[in-house]
Amino acid sequence: MKLNEIRNELSVRAKNGIGFLLSATVIWSIITIIFLLPVDIQQKNIFMLISTGIMFPLSIGMSAVIKADWQLKGNPLGNLGLIFNLAQLIYFPILFFGMITTPENAILFFAIITGAHLFPYGWFYHATSYYIMAPVIAIVTMILGLYLDGEHLWAIPLSVAILLLLLIIFLTIDYRKKQNKPVL
Repeated sequence: MKLNEIRNELSVRAKNGIGFLLSATVIWSIITIIFLLPVDIQQKNIFMLISTGIMFPLSIGMSAVIKADWQLKGNPLGNLGLIFNLAQLIYFPILFFGMITTPENAILFFAIITGAHLFPYGWFYHATSYYIMAPVIAIVTMILGLYLDGEHLWAIPLSVAILLLLLIIFLTIDYRKKQNKPVL
């Protein structure tokens, strides 16, 4: 089997990772609500980190609902997706640095990390939308971070949630094309 065939099989079986992106959208929506709460920034940051704890179980549930195979057993690249996702954790020292030195920027760092970590999934799922939306998420949130004051930080997680929904739409279109088209 050729590499592009393997990647297209991953894309169709896993539905381009949409189950995980749906979960991420839920979590970023929760983070938006957290940043609207009348509590100090340190508490918001702690609640933000705690909310990410539901990511994996929620992703498994979402994948089951949309009937996506997130385990990808039998595909030689199946474990690579897990490695890409775990790579995001390597960036967490940047997030912790932000939480310690400039707590107002922690949400910005987390949003940029989230967007940037999606980039390799473009190759993994053979889906151009990841290549486009990963830098869009990172750049849009950076621009927001440059101009927002502490009271309006909720706009950063809201923008991530909206951009993830847009990515899901693009990936759904890509998935449907691949599903109905023979593998090249």
